[in-house]
Amino acid sequence: MAILPIYPYDAQVLREETRDLESPSQDLTQLIVDMFETMHLANGIGLAANQVGKGDSLFVVDLSGMEEYPEAKPLVFINPLITDFAGDDISFEEGCLSVPDVREDIIRPEKLLISYRDANFELQEMEADGLLARVIQHEYDHLEGIFFTDYLKGLRKRLLMPVLKKIKRGESAAEYQMAADAAIVE
Repeated sequence: MAILPIYPYDAQVLREETRDLESPSQDLTQLIVDMFETMHLANGIGLAANQVGKGDSLFVVDLSGMEEYPEAKPLVFINPLITDFAGDDISFEEGCLSVPDVREDIIRPEKLLISYRDANFELQEMEADGLLARVIQHEYDHLEGIFFTDYLKGLRKRLLMPVLKKIKRGESAAEYQMAADAAIVE
């Protein structure tokens, strides 16, 4: 197991769409293990592969450490595709391991339907709502090169700029390892 550095919001790999994975491999299995370990160490609940410098269409989610979700299981989403949204649009505070020190209210649909391959590369389909749906949408956005801060407009976005500049200079208060350069680590 290895703790992987998390790439900050300005890393090029985070703005590029990811590539689908064709088949399972030992490298993929190890990447999944490393991503969960990295995410847990950083006290995160979701992590996309491009946040650790990999251009793969993959993210992991684990709500099991939260009191509200004692039955939650760690989930692996390979080559995910959100096929439908439902319910009301809900505003909720989000954060991101690639944008430490920043939390903002973001509006997202409360429910979704997603198809994906699991850690065994088996095709799955899931309906999700509440926090799980929100985390899935947040991580899915990463795979599309989108940040939660991209949803901010006007004054809210301008007020965030000094904080983003500090992160870019490596001056964040992250209590986990951040990547120093923005190259893809293959």
